Amino acid sequence: MAKLLVPFAILLAIVFGALLSDRPAPRADFTFINRGEVTTMDVAIMSWQMDFRVARILYEGLTRHDPLSHSFRSVPGVAERWDVSPDQKTWTFHLRGNAKWSNGQPVRAGDFVFSWRRTMLPDNSGDYSQIFNVIRGVREFQSFRTRQLAEFSNRTDIDDRRAAAEQLWKDALAEFDRLVAIRTPDDRTIIIELEQPVPYFLELTGFGSFFPVYPPLVMAHESFDEATGRLRTDPDWTKPPKLITNGPFTMTVWRFMRDIRMEKNPHYWDKASINIDSIAIPNVDDVNAQVMAFTTGAVDWVSDVIPAYRADMLAEKQQYYKEHWDEYQRLKSLREHGRSLDPIEIDRRLPPDPRKNIHAFPAFGTYFYNFNCRPRLSDGRINPFHDPRVRKAFALATDKEAIVKNLRRTGEPVATTIIPPSSIGGYSSPQGLPYDPTLARQLLADAGFPGGKGFITVEILFNKDGGHEVYAQAIAKNWQEHLGVQVVLAQKEIKVLRDQLKNADYIISRGSWFGDYGYPTTFLDISRSDDGNNDRKYENPAYDALLDRAKSAPPAEAMQLLQQAERLLVEDELPILPIFHYVDITLFDPHKVAGLSTHPRQNQHMYLIDILGDGKGADLPRPMHE
Repeated sequence: MAKLLVPFAILLAIVFGALLSDRPAPRADFTFINRGEVTTMDVAIMSWQMDFRVARILYEGLTRHDPLSHSFRSVPGVAERWDVSPDQKTWTFHLRGNAKWSNGQPVRAGDFVFSWRRTMLPDNSGDYSQIFNVIRGVREFQSFRTRQLAEFSNRTDIDDRRAAAEQLWKDALAEFDRLVAIRTPDDRTIIIELEQPVPYFLELTGFGSFFPVYPPLVMAHESFDEATGRLRTDPDWTKPPKLITNGPFTMTVWRFMRDIRMEKNPHYWDKASINIDSIAIPNVDDVNAQVMAFTTGAVDWVSDVIPAYRADMLAEKQQYYKEHWDEYQRLKSLREHGRSLDPIEIDRRLPPDPRKNIHAFPAFGTYFYNFNCRPRLSDGRINPFHDPRVRKAFALATDKEAIVKNLRRTGEPVATTIIPPSSIGGYSSPQGLPYDPTLARQLLADAGFPGGKGFITVEILFNKDGGHEVYAQAIAKNWQEHLGVQVVLAQKEIKVLRDQLKNADYIISRGSWFGDYGYPTTFLDISRSDDGNNDRKYENPAYDALLDRAKSAPPAEAMQLLQQAERLLVEDELPILPIFHYVDITLFDPHKVAGLSTHPRQNQHMYLIDILGDGKGADLPRPMHE
């Protein structure tokens, strides 16, 4: 590996400057690189993977996912048990008596209701506000609150707008209690009635948007916007030492663009099962420095390895396997407890070697390009990508095979669908579109742009690192050669990219999505006309109707309807251009670290980490549960 990782002094300075300067605490038991800077610890507005990864360390929902099981089953969290009615629409959760906040106060049923209502509110404009629409009455409440705020904003006859906004909020609370089918008969019971049976509901109750926040803390930071009537929250409550959480760890340090540190929560109900006392997340932006931080022992895990030479690192691991081929094949064929060995366990049983510290696992995610689907661009120009024929032409003119084989070189399959094929039981993917430049040229001509004449200069928006620029260059070349259009590249900082996506201030942008639960709508809902994650601003009543019909259809029919919806996305309308399905590539030493999952969902839970042989945790990793 030495030939791949030249130890430039400047990179060492970056690493150790980030990890060591002004550090008051000793090295944490477990240190990892989270890939991106955490943007918020407010679950009501959270939407990025790096934020949810930290949220799973600090918060806990009614249920948890078990990433160490093959089925990724839901297991008890704050709720010690639950019941469901025969029609699968009414769920009753019973909270454990020893669940506490990090300040020692009990976690109550009303804390969840308070938190869920915050995420539902249009006041916060959270990307996941629609995820609660499976609960009866939520849509009606959101519509009521939206109308309230619109009417308030337009009124000019109010003298005391603060008092009026407070009354507006009291009316909203009363309407929430009347409309939304969530009841708390006591502090340890939550009863939820769904609009329709939801086969993945237990997965939702373990998802970050369903985590609770501590009501007294949040309420102390709330105020009303007198112009709009919206309930606003000062984000200062999310920073230590103020932040109060109910999960396995508490946050003790959060220095923006520097580091995060977390300590074991002494009040966590299951603290005895946690084998590490502290977790640190240094901010190391440079992708080469991230790898060097691992190879020098400064960090234990790099969550996403993205330097261009990672394909060479994977090739070196394959060479290691060849050198130990007989034992490797024996371990691959070995079955224990009725199952084949986990890939990490195979690596753990092979002789130590730094070459095998890189790991690649299939992921429940897709890399794609967004087309801005609005009739006009943000600068007022007519948007040719409002026409699905144009979007389809650009999709047909993209050579995805060349990207995965020549540029990625890490084993990702070409994507012709948004949902990774065979990733969801009972669901069959549509075929998607092939690479067909001839048909692409014909469609663009049919749309009024023969040979690209009269077409706008196309700008591809992407963030730095991750290889996005290289892929954009290849795709731009495809479009210039096959369609005759002019293409320019726009690289922005990740925060700028996020803002431009949300405001539809782009023409084409890179995007990605990792499924939140094991059902097709986890990918399909992001293109609903009213979904907070619909960065494409795609609107199609026929598409929305298919998703709505699937909600109340029998299971087999629902899957067929959802397949039709995906076919509409990837064969006809193309608001999204799928490019490849992800492989998750990480760095850790399996002889040192246990508790990381190979499950495609990749919802890693840091509280499951064991540092092998350190005297605190187990000498052997935890078994695979089922």
